[in-house]
Parts: sequence; structure tokens; C-alpha cells
Amino acid sequence: MSKIKVDLEQLKVKAKNTEADTKEFFARLKKKKPKQLDTIVHALHDEVFEELDCLECANCCKSISPIIIDKDIERLAKHLRMKPAEVIDQYLEMDKDNDYVFREAPCPFLMPDNYCMVYESRPRACREYPHTDRKRFYQILNLTLKNTHYCPAVYEVTDRLKKKKDQL
Repeated sequence: MSKIKVDLEQLKVKAKNTEADTKEFFARLKKKKPKQLDTIVHALHDEVFEELDCLECANCCKSISPIIIDKDIERLAKHLRMKPAEVIDQYLEMDKDNDYVFREAPCPFLMPDNYCMVYESRPRACREYPHTDRKRFYQILNLTLKNTHYCPAVYEVTDRLKKKKDQL
């Protein structure tokens, strides 16, 4: 059971209301590149995921598509016992940046209980989401800002990080 309440409508409102402040905070971080940023963010990541169960939400799977790389296609094809071209034809499309993404949302592999049908073979971007435990966190601040609108964990990590700005 989550200690962090997952209210996606409230998340949208809070993310929109704090976006300008967060953007300004991230711009300062990007410029400064504090040495202890990763340590602090990773500790916050661990703290937040002690309080939040992704299976209660799965908003990432319901509303945004990961970038799908060739290795992901091969892994999915093997898992699904399909040819890579069939995976592309059935599930993927090219986005405006010429990256493969899922053709539809929610993800075609998301089950009604929020579990992933291809969990062991899921794309790399899904494995790494929400990226709040990534090294050189300052490099993905724009992505993190975007993800505050979709992921309660990212919003919470970001909110707690802003409260630690004196340590950065």
C-alpha cells in the first residue's frame, strides 16, 4: 500500500502550477552541476519508492510511450515469438524524431491489473523509468521536468529535491 497518494488529476494540477519554479530550479542545477546531486537524488529516489507502489498507478504505461530501440524490438520479438518486422508492423510507429514508439496508449502490453505482459522483455526505457536513479542526473533535467506531469514518483523526488536546494 502506498504512503504517497496517487491522484493523477491532482498531479497534473500540481505539476502545472510548479512547472515554472521547477524549470528555473533545474536551469540553475544544469548550470552548476553540483557534485552531490546524484547522491541526493538517488537517496530521494529510494525514499520515494519505499512509499510508492508503481502498480497502483502505471500512468507511464497508460499515457506516454518509451523510445523503442532495435535491441528492444529483437527482445520483444523473441518473447512474443514473432519476427522483428511483425513487432514493428503490429505495435510500433515512428514519431516526429524518427524513433520507434508504441502505436497506441495505453501500452499494448499493459494488463488490467497494471502488470506488464512482457515485463522480463520490456524495452530499456521502461526498465530505466522514471530515471530518477540515473547517474549524471543533471543531463536529464528536461526529461525529468516533463515526467513530473505523468509520474507521482518523479514529482515527489523533484519536490523533495527543491526542498534541499541549500545542500546543492
